[in-house]
Amino acid sequence: MPHITVDYSDVLAETFDRRGFGLALHPLLARTVEGSVAGCKTRFRQIEECVIADGADEVAMLHVEVALLSGRTPEAKAELSRAVLGLARDHVKPMPGITLHTSVDVCDVARGSYASHTGEERA
Repeated sequence: MPHITVDYSDVLAETFDRRGFGLALHPLLARTVEGSVAGCKTRFRQIEECVIADGADEVAMLHVEVALLSGRTPEAKAELSRAVLGLARDHVKPMPGITLHTSVDVCDVARGSYASHTGEERA
């Protein structure tokens, strides 16, 4: 924990440094929400098609969802959102003629219903 999901427009495939973003994001999360890098998991999903605003082709999106175990203050989550937003923007090269909509959502995962396992599978 945390689990991070990053959705990005296909036009960003060559300009978004996904690995660099993930590697920079995990220590940021560990510092900001007092977690560990070892628990961070990020997955990237390329969006083949989306409609933004009036549907113009010159618009792209990058959305980051950070799911954390519940218990963080609204202020801590707001600080994290701002930090992740800046980090995401730093990892996308500018594309002339493309307006990039970047957003972050930090959401809670109920502690009572979350379960995970790390280790070798049983034979």
